Amino acid sequence: MFRIIFVLDILKGNAVHAIRGERAKYQPIQSKVCNSSTPLEIVSALKPAEVYIADLDRLQHFGDNFELIKKISAKAKTMVDIGAENMDDVRKCAEIANTVILGTETASLDLIKTAAEQFPGGINVSIDIKNGEVLTKDRNMMMKPHELVKLLNGYNIRDIIILELGKVGTGAGIDTDFLRGVVELSKHSVLLGGGIRDMTDINTLKETGVSGALVATAVHGGMIPLELIR
Repeated sequence: MFRIIFVLDILKGNAVHAIRGERAKYQPIQSKVCNSSTPLEIVSALKPAEVYIADLDRLQHFGDNFELIKKISAKAKTMVDIGAENMDDVRKCAEIANTVILGTETASLDLIKTAAEQFPGGINVSIDIKNGEVLTKDRNMMMKPHELVKLLNGYNIRDIIILELGKVGTGAGIDTDFLRGVVELSKHSVLLGGGIRDMTDINTLKETGVSGALVATAVHGGMIPLELIR
């Protein structure tokens, strides 16, 4: 079954509209399907089955939204990115989320390996991509996205997330050839975040073999029916 996962980018307790990873420019969400930018009110109104949460305060070392995320996790299945950099971060995230997201932007390959061993099947790896390259500080992951996908086949993780940061919040569309290559190489289910415009893109993703999509802008804009995220 194709998964449509609702995205909440949380900054200072508000759900914000993430655009191209330019965090300094994020503003509270403007939605056609909900008249609030408060995450709990949005989740209560939209009733998504599965939620991807990025704690932007924690990612930028400004504090955290852990108590809020814990409340959201009581209402829906959650996967959460807090910008984990060590196992202490992973354990903290595991306490408030169903699945811990380790993004290449902040996590090392060693951390991914250790976390996957300690939380088998409880880790998602987000391959953060900017300008076609893996966004990472770890020399061990400085490779083409397809090469990293292949490397991660040896780890006991749940999903791989292909997060195209330059497309986030833009409705710029999807690169089907690139995604087909990822799906062919990966032993894990593949989720896509960034650039998804509407149901046409969702149907195209299904055809490429992608297992799910992370969506926010298309839901708030009314291009994806609410029943599909429930």
